[in-house]
Amino acid sequence: MGSNTAVRRLDLGYFVRPAAEAGGSRARVEPVLAYLVRDGRGAILFDTGIGVADPGTEAYYRPRRRGLREALSAAGVGLEEVSLVVNCHLHFDHCGGNPLLPGTPILVQKAELAAARRGGHTVEGLVDFPGAVYEELAGEAEIRPGVWIITTPGHTPGHQSLVLRRGDGSVVLAGQAHDLASEFASDQSARRAALEGAEQPLPGFPRWLDRLADFDPRRVLFAHDCSVWEPPDGGRGGPG
Repeated sequence: MGSNTAVRRLDLGYFVRPAAEAGGSRARVEPVLAYLVRDGRGAILFDTGIGVADPGTEAYYRPRRRGLREALSAAGVGLEEVSLVVNCHLHFDHCGGNPLLPGTPILVQKAELAAARRGGHTVEGLVDFPGAVYEELAGEAEIRPGVWIITTPGHTPGHQSLVLRRGDGSVVLAGQAHDLASEFASDQSARRAALEGAEQPLPGFPRWLDRLADFDPRRVLFAHDCSVWEPPDGGRGGPG
């Protein structure tokens, strides 16, 4: 993938994460971010925003939505130009715009789709809607030259991230592999300490970080945090 690949963040609203989930004494307002990837071969949409849930879920998270059509229009793209959807996972705040794209292939991990169809995982009408077309993956895949899906389980068993090899280094669209860029940075530091033989005990870290390191990521972007992770050494010469 060359340097002409463009990645644009889409603001699709926000929700209020209750204190019990935010890990502190206060609730946290979190953005809902999707990403538009354009490389001349048809636009890829990574996540599609917040769907309408049941009244209890709506009251619990208090979402405010920005429509997918509006967000794409602001980026100069129509729904009809989206040739592929990649959902990091199928919770209602990540796949809410999928029904606007009937007939467009949706790439998802087989384990994630199975979980969504068992019930209790998401809003079922956002998964099996009229015209839904799924391409199920069982692990990582290079879906276009230089465009990789890698498995990043944790938040859900079938969570996946998108890696874009660009001329100026790899960009990772990490979805909700971590809620916050600072949490990702902490796990990266734990991995570095382990690789450098720091004395135990050390914090654990997701083993998929080893695979991610193979791509030498220069920027990692998230679904619920506007902050961007970048390596402290600029992506060159760090432990791999």
